[in-house]
Amino acid sequence: MAHHPVDVHVGARLRQRRILLGMNQTALGKAAGIAYQQVQKYESGRDRISSSRLFEFAKILDVPVPYFFEEMAPGLSTKRRKVGRRKRNGGGEPDVKLKRETFELVRAYYKIGNDDVRQTVRVMVQALASKG
Repeated sequence: MAHHPVDVHVGARLRQRRILLGMNQTALGKAAGIAYQQVQKYESGRDRISSSRLFEFAKILDVPVPYFFEEMAPGLSTKRRKVGRRKRNGGGEPDVKLKRETFELVRAYYKIGNDDVRQTVRVMVQALASKG
């Protein structure tokens, strides 16, 4: 059975926010009173998150409920994807927004307390990226 694309999207947003906060699945599960295995099922889109549970996750992760639906592609609610298939961007690479490395880099970047140093790092990374 295919997972509904909206459930997959909401689960991905849950995972994204959890990782950005530096929280593991066990900690999120404990805060919500559920097992980490259930968090895994929610994050994969295998299990649909109820409205009350989504409200609870929003409080735990300090985001408004609509956060979980942001960046959803138009028409997504009418499409279905096959189980185990990750959404890919046009280049065949995994969506960079879903990679753990991206979340860790963003989290580390914002931990740099000095604004000037943070901007210098940003400029340096952009220069390195443009050299391919």
